[in-house]
Amino acid sequence: MRKYLYWLLPLGWMVIIFRSSATPYENQDIKPLMEELPVDLSFLEPLLDWISFTYHRSVVSVDALGMWGFIEFFLRKGAHIGVFFLLVCLFYRALRKAPGLGEWTSVALSFFLTVAYAIADEIHQGFTPGRTPYAGDVILDSFGALLAVVCLLIFRRWKS
Repeated sequence: MRKYLYWLLPLGWMVIIFRSSATPYENQDIKPLMEELPVDLSFLEPLLDWISFTYHRSVVSVDALGMWGFIEFFLRKGAHIGVFFLLVCLFYRALRKAPGLGEWTSVALSFFLTVAYAIADEIHQGFTPGRTPYAGDVILDSFGALLAVVCLLIFRRWKS
């Protein structure tokens, strides 16, 4: 019975991801909070003004987004990586408690379950007002999952 309790962690984390995806962007925008911080980041502008690229049909640069918008973009995309990194780890922990599953099977299954959930999450965002699904976010999520797999394998090798 106790081995099934480990499934509460990835399932709970998936609920948190689902709720976050169901929240319109306007309710998640942290730029107003960052702009209230008593920090002047104008000294970073000359260092970062050369960075400019397009992501999901929008230009990402200090000129286009302002300093706080530029920072928020990287915080949000970094969150994609971190959230799905953790989901792989939680799946892995639950799967390791399952009888009959080996190390490699648990790692591979953790990765594939996480990527499948990332795809489902992006599709879900398509039904949320103010949010759009984007394959680039699935790639970021998958990168976070892959990074977790690499860390798990390194940790397992170091431990043994």
